[in-house]
Amino acid sequence: MQERTALEDQLKSIGRIEQELDDQITMIELGEAEKDPKTVTEAEDALKRIKADAARRELEALLSGEADANDSYLEVHAGAGGTESQDWASMLLRMYMRWAEQHGYKVEMMEETQGEEAGIKSATLQIKGRNAYGWLKTEHGVHRLVRISPYDSNARRHTSFASIDVYPVIDDRIQVDIKESDVRTDMLRASGAGGQHVNKTESAIRLTHIPTNIVVYCQNDRSQHRNRAQAWDMLRARLYERELKIREEQAAAENAAKTDIGWGHQIRSYVLQPYQMVKDLRTGVSTSNTGGVLDGDLDPFMEATLAQRAFGGGPEKVEDVD
Repeated sequence: MQERTALEDQLKSIGRIEQELDDQITMIELGEAEKDPKTVTEAEDALKRIKADAARRELEALLSGEADANDSYLEVHAGAGGTESQDWASMLLRMYMRWAEQHGYKVEMMEETQGEEAGIKSATLQIKGRNAYGWLKTEHGVHRLVRISPYDSNARRHTSFASIDVYPVIDDRIQVDIKESDVRTDMLRASGAGGQHVNKTESAIRLTHIPTNIVVYCQNDRSQHRNRAQAWDMLRARLYERELKIREEQAAAENAAKTDIGWGHQIRSYVLQPYQMVKDLRTGVSTSNTGGVLDGDLDPFMEATLAQRAFGGGPEKVEDVD
């Protein structure tokens, strides 16, 4: 039923684009016949929007990987730098939550570890919706922020780093076998707000896969049993994502594994001072609308990265996506 619904949505979108295209061409013909430049201009602007929508649909058609259509987990980790990096990690968390909400995806907080003074040390989101993983996988990597620090009394410019990890929620179509003897289970008290229950019971679960040293943590439910089941789902997803990365490395001969959260490894830079600029270092796409990007306007960056992967080189560098 999910596949049928998805196919129906795709067919409807194609039909809608065809109908709008025909309508706007008719409007241009009428405007030219009646010598009405305003009508022609409005129709031409509509054609530009249709073109952009068609280009996005073309990219969506390329999301044909085994797990591209699945829901996604997204992890945010602050880099070295204390409060500065932790505040930057919280800004990234909000950015991706806003992006998900704008696209009609459901967002569930799986885990969040607060910083000592401000921001977060780490957080895990589950983002539910068709092609969530296919789009978000382009965001995997280190993100760099340059700004005047609000925590520096001398108003000096600081550089902060945070990393984004993305892996798919696996469903019944994907089998991942894990030996229980390879997994260490720790029961912990949940951190953060939650009242007396989380303070008095060990409801949080941490699983460590010993052969790969992959660690997952879940505390979003009051029930230890539900947290345990969710943590196992997350561990299967992490191991599956690891296998996907290994396949990509073998096929493309490129290193897609985690890198240090620091200089020389960032995929995107967000500069707020001394000028306003967000630039993706993989594709060259950049914009001066930093406020829009931090408010979830990430589609131009995602689309450019997908196009680059699909077409082997991608689009020409764009100086501003506005």
